[in-house]
Amino acid sequence: MAGVLSVCKLSPRLGSSLLSSLTNASPRTLAATSAAKNYFTYSKEPSQPVDNVPKFVSSAEAVKCIKSGDTVFVSGAAATPIDLVNAMTEHGKANKLSKVTVCHMHTEGKAPYTDPECEGIFRSLSFFMAANVRQSVAEGRSDTIPIFLKEIPLLFFRGIVKPDVAMIHVSPPDQHGYCSLGTSVDCVRAGVSYSKTVIAQINPHMPRTFGDAQIHISHFDYAVNVDTPLPDHGGKPPSPEEVQIGKLIAQNLVEDGATLQMGIGNIPDSVLSQLGNHKDLGVHSEMFSGGLVDLVAKGAVTNNNKTHNKGKIIGSFLIGNKKLYDFVDNNPFIEMKEVHYVNGLHQIARNPKMTAINSCMEIDLTGQVVSDSIGTRMYSGFGGQVDFIRGAGEGYDGKGKPIIAMASRSPRGVSKIVPTIKEGAGVVTSRAHVQYVVTEQGIASLFGKSLRQRAYELIKIAHPDVRESLEKAAFERLKVMPSP
Repeated sequence: MAGVLSVCKLSPRLGSSLLSSLTNASPRTLAATSAAKNYFTYSKEPSQPVDNVPKFVSSAEAVKCIKSGDTVFVSGAAATPIDLVNAMTEHGKANKLSKVTVCHMHTEGKAPYTDPECEGIFRSLSFFMAANVRQSVAEGRSDTIPIFLKEIPLLFFRGIVKPDVAMIHVSPPDQHGYCSLGTSVDCVRAGVSYSKTVIAQINPHMPRTFGDAQIHISHFDYAVNVDTPLPDHGGKPPSPEEVQIGKLIAQNLVEDGATLQMGIGNIPDSVLSQLGNHKDLGVHSEMFSGGLVDLVAKGAVTNNNKTHNKGKIIGSFLIGNKKLYDFVDNNPFIEMKEVHYVNGLHQIARNPKMTAINSCMEIDLTGQVVSDSIGTRMYSGFGGQVDFIRGAGEGYDGKGKPIIAMASRSPRGVSKIVPTIKEGAGVVTSRAHVQYVVTEQGIASLFGKSLRQRAYELIKIAHPDVRESLEKAAFERLKVMPSP
């Protein structure tokens, strides 16, 4: 009963209906108290109420359930439960835990469990790396799994990763006891469903989203009330090169009625900023950021031409600023879905004029794309690039456009179009997948081109300072001059 009262204090909207549902629930909901096994008692489906009342405790108290040898799943992006992560780290150090695996996608915050002083206590296992774990991976204190974004839930479904504890970040419950996973559904739903113990960080700043985001409060073993703004991304103005890339893509490759996929950063936002006069655009993207808000306000995004999820923006996770979080809060125009659905090849290919915009670290003269590493140093992960590049390429209407977009040079002035990829670098998107490559210098169309034709197209969009050296390198590699 104490847990229920704590829930009611958390949200004034919770009242007698939730109190009744958790204390006087029907046999269908709670499966009574008999020894007979029942679907509703033993199901791990997050949207089904179960026979449990969470304990409302402090972060420090909640994480005491974590023991040596445990695997802890942590939700990521804007939904990183930073208070719980910090408490877990202190618990591990204070109580001399050992061999705790912390698995996650991209997380925000400092990831203190990866500090050198935590070696032997915690070991991070990334499904997609963020900046906060790169150093520990490079130094051998953390691990990363090369995996397509759509296949991350399979790690849980197949028992490859078996979480003992899940730490997640949710919205306050509604009058029926339903919280929302908010900004991150992605693999969180799978992680929760296959975890023995669930700790929820409940935050009024977490937006309430729809789709697959609903989770009933009875699935939480421990709940912790926080009142903390979500991580803020954005605000850095685009470079002149990024603005030009946005114009080239918007004016030449995005058609009216197209369905868009784009990630976070200045290049996607620069594209979006140029699409205000387009009509009936749709969005089907594993993630999106703040640039979408203004485009929706202009009426350019309707999702009316979609053959499925018609009239809906489809995403799986997001990160941005308060403007974006306010936009998605309680907004039925947006549905957040599990990532194996959003990034499923056939779901992507069904969308009309599917236009996928992704970036990379470097691309060689044959079209091999490196996105997750710089030489032998791991930088991020596979993410959804291959999922969407292939999905757009296989578009059922034959009008999909897979696009790799990048500045021709890095901020340090190093060409991103190179004769050969760096030693030890990994190819994320193969040369056969690539169709369009865009820099501020122009657009290269590679589909159906031979190797010498590809080299010719890519050299044309390289920075002028390196074109001559790239031509020489192409001749040395291919034994023939690049030509159209």
